[in-house]
Amino acid sequence: MAAQTRAIVSGKWLADAIKNNRVGPNLRILDTSWYLPKLKRDAKAEFHQKHVPGASFFDIDECSDKNSAFDHMLPTQSHFADYVGDLGIGGDTHVVVYDTSDFGSYSAPRVWWMFRLFGHNLVSVLDGGMKNWLADGHPVTSDYSKPEPREFKASVNRSWVKTYEDVLENVKTKRVQVVDARSAGRFRGTEPEPRDDTLPGHFPDAISMPFTTFMDASGKELGMENLSRLFNEAGVDLEQPFWTTCGSGVTACHVVLAAHLLGHPGVCVYDGSWSEWFKRASPEFIISEGKGKQL
Repeated sequence: MAAQTRAIVSGKWLADAIKNNRVGPNLRILDTSWYLPKLKRDAKAEFHQKHVPGASFFDIDECSDKNSAFDHMLPTQSHFADYVGDLGIGGDTHVVVYDTSDFGSYSAPRVWWMFRLFGHNLVSVLDGGMKNWLADGHPVTSDYSKPEPREFKASVNRSWVKTYEDVLENVKTKRVQVVDARSAGRFRGTEPEPRDDTLPGHFPDAISMPFTTFMDASGKELGMENLSRLFNEAGVDLEQPFWTTCGSGVTACHVVLAAHLLGHPGVCVYDGSWSEWFKRASPEFIISEGKGKQL
């Protein structure tokens, strides 16, 4: 790759790299698939059945803060370094991430963002994920050989991560735009949340931009003009700071990726997202067309 790593690579680019035996210490492929329990899909088992040749499995639940009350919150700097080093990734490794979602891309942008958060910019998302990899006739395999571990040195950019307290303060000051990547129904409070202990809705002044709108019908990322139009139509000023949220910090990273592609890196993520907000916020900060939060 060039010094400036592309945030998205095509299936053809990756297929050529695999064909030319470039997968190794300088190029690692990660299947970063993750599914909500209600979908009853076992991402790791699916990986062992078939994956992009040379890929390893990145487990979002494993590489997380096990002490948190919330799902897959960010790991410590040392945990991330040990985890990805064990996958054969060093400071000079170009990492390509994908997932097997029917959307084309679902959890891969979260892991793309995690690498960048921990100081590793040599990372790209496979455009269209496994869905398009298969549709385009590229090979898959069940073969897996664990890469030789490498040393990975992480440094974390804490300013990119927002907390409940940060968002609560912003609800009062209204200084920063906040984009919510969940579906429009969950945002409005008319569709259920996938977690039984959480009702739908949103916090005051949040802007709805469902993560699926950043992709075309095939699951590939929209072009620059269409991405720019989406932000304009949502009333988001890319020249001003903004944060992003979702259900539990995964699909929010689609918004980060889209802004990055438009030349605005560094959009911040509320890691706890709606899962945390609903449990901790008082009812006046839960906006819903449904029944909302009861005292």
